Amino acid sequence: MAKQTMLFGTAGIPISSKKRDSINGIKRVKELGLGAMELEFVRGVNMGKETAEFVKKAAEKEEIMLSVHAPYYINLNSKESAKVEASKKRIMDSAYIGELCGAKIVTFHPAYFQKMNEKEVLEKVANVLSEMTKEIEKKEWDIKLAPETTGKSSQVGSLKETIVLCKKVKGLLPMIDWSHLHARDNGRFKSEKDFEKAIEEIPEKYRKFLHMHASGIRFGEKGERNHLEMEDENNSFNYKWFLNALHKKNVLGRIICESPNIEGDALLMQKYWETL
Repeated sequence: MAKQTMLFGTAGIPISSKKRDSINGIKRVKELGLGAMELEFVRGVNMGKETAEFVKKAAEKEEIMLSVHAPYYINLNSKESAKVEASKKRIMDSAYIGELCGAKIVTFHPAYFQKMNEKEVLEKVANVLSEMTKEIEKKEWDIKLAPETTGKSSQVGSLKETIVLCKKVKGLLPMIDWSHLHARDNGRFKSEKDFEKAIEEIPEKYRKFLHMHASGIRFGEKGERNHLEMEDENNSFNYKWFLNALHKKNVLGRIICESPNIEGDALLMQKYWETL
């Protein structure tokens, strides 16, 4: 079977990067033999326009695919309109800097249910995201918004909900965090077949280049607790089943590792992928 295109990368600057900035992080990703890096704006968008342009040049030179993770504090279903507006601004600020960096997507955790009806919440979130994708289109940016599957059922972000949003809103792409899905459903992936079934729920057009997160993960009754290394004895997310299923279903794309050992586990997955 011919090798498929799958890029592996780190959520943020590799731990082994001596200099803790995005440009040196990109160089280190290249040195490690990986192909992607996610710029972490999770505490706020603290990168300026000039730096972003240097980041873009570095990524182009090293041939590293970039993405952006927007700040954590986002709730497009807040009952307070000011909080919705602030959430939109955080996403759009991330998209603007991401665009200058040459990033392909900006991902984010879209909303909380707050004990409201699922259909009503998805409608509201879809309407807000539609406004934003129209604004991005108007500005002629290439970056895409990508809501992420989330690790707790209190948050919008089951696989089904994420796909519904992408179907409702033109220009939206899914970010499938497989470890979040595993935690959200208290250990969803009990076999390779379970991964295959989940892949079948994703429309084929997204599988041609799917944006993904993966890591080891600890969870409880309410879902995600924290990320773990892939080979941690407390981790039940089986990366080999995961990669086998992607390969079998001809999924192409990019896997960003979010484990505590970001480059170690990214390389672990890449090495296994190369044997398939």
